[in-house]
Amino acid sequence: MKKPPFPKRNPGNRPLMIGGRGGHTSEREKTSTTRKEPKNTPDMTTFIPKGALMHTQKPLSHATTHTHFFKQNTSISGVKPMTNKTRIGIAKLLETGSRSPTQFHEGPDAMEKGGLHPLLEKIGCEVAESRTAALTPDEEKEYGTWHRLGLASRHLADIVADQRRRGLFTLGLLSNCNGLMGMLAGLQRSGPTSRPLRVGLIWIDAHGDYNTPETTLSGMLGGMPVAVSTGLCLQRLRLKCGLDPPLPTRHVIMIGVRDTDPLEQDLLDRSEIQHLTVDHVRNLSPVIDLEMERLATITDLTYVHIDMDALDPEEVPGHGLTVEDGPTSTEMADALELMFEHPSAAAFGVASYPAGGDPDKRSLKAVYNMVKGVIRGLKNREA
Repeated sequence: MKKPPFPKRNPGNRPLMIGGRGGHTSEREKTSTTRKEPKNTPDMTTFIPKGALMHTQKPLSHATTHTHFFKQNTSISGVKPMTNKTRIGIAKLLETGSRSPTQFHEGPDAMEKGGLHPLLEKIGCEVAESRTAALTPDEEKEYGTWHRLGLASRHLADIVADQRRRGLFTLGLLSNCNGLMGMLAGLQRSGPTSRPLRVGLIWIDAHGDYNTPETTLSGMLGGMPVAVSTGLCLQRLRLKCGLDPPLPTRHVIMIGVRDTDPLEQDLLDRSEIQHLTVDHVRNLSPVIDLEMERLATITDLTYVHIDMDALDPEEVPGHGLTVEDGPTSTEMADALELMFEHPSAAAFGVASYPAGGDPDKRSLKAVYNMVKGVIRGLKNREA
């Protein structure tokens, strides 16, 4: 799909139907500015019918649109204005929180060593450092997979906070989505004082990961990180990761979630989490801009996280938890470019690369496509 021109904005007069019980169109959405619609593409509005997976999705309440938001001061994101090379800090977490070894444990190193550094250099970046959140010798003697995850996540938080204070853009390479707590904790603690920053979360995943030990059907910790991060369960694990306070659910936006457990869906319905669909990604809906701007008005910065299972299963054949009807990596890259043009977007994390199930490197290419989209967005802030 040909990407619409940017940053040119035209006054919009088309309603954005983005959910609610049977679809909702607010007066704010009817008068919002919008991106020019590309030719020969589906309607950029989306109607989620009653009875669909996200049928109880909350109506979005949007902030005022700023015509040239990407020219604002970038100090809020902690990333220095990118007049030359974009300085990147890679932060890796190998711990999975799983009792049995998985192919995802090797994912962070595989994503980096498969050609990430040359790619970043080619597109105008400098990799200032690459650090792995490792347990200390004394911590290595500790037992309990969740306990060890918490310890390693606190080290990840230290890395992320340090990189942001030094003006680096953090690229998180995470074994799985349990790395979420450490990434959020690092951003939360990256301010100039001991006062925690308010962090927004863009959660891109085929699954909500909003289960608790009481609602889960699988028993997997990997199905709970958003619930943990928002204070719904496992408080001790969250605190061990360094994330305090938990995120208010109104600070969370989920994109592309299309497979939830019944009780998990009930929890989502009763939260203030907002939802965007795969069609919003494919069509580069103006709602993406509006939601980024809404978050910027109520938080200090935003973390964007993606699980590889969010994508079209054809691009991640080795991932065992994919769900049909995902966007392609190029479609997602264009949406990420749009997100990272916003100065509040402070870090990007990729989780669950199936290193052991990617013989033709199709999934690795998908990772790199998305990284390129992120960097394009950062570079567009110069415009």
